[in-house]
Amino acid sequence: MQVNEESMKPVLNRLKRAQGQLAAVIAMVESGRECEDVVTQLAAVSRALDRAGFKIVAGGMRQCLVDGSENPPMTQDKLEKLFLALA
Repeated sequence: MQVNEESMKPVLNRLKRAQGQLAAVIAMVESGRECEDVVTQLAAVSRALDRAGFKIVAGGMRQCLVDGSENPPMTQDKLEKLFLALA
């Protein structure tokens, strides 16, 4: 499954934001910040990555349903495995 470039822009923005958040978490750990603060920011990174993954899968589903391209349609089993990989 390939997702078109237009639908990847928001995904890339989310991933870049998560990358910045992760760098901040690393800096927090290195500077000895409170555990609660680190875990809170780490949870935010995790949510950002999950949302990016779901957006990729949803875009691929939309493309598979709408697009009559040469790519074979995605099976229900394959879609389930992608969603479960993000769970």
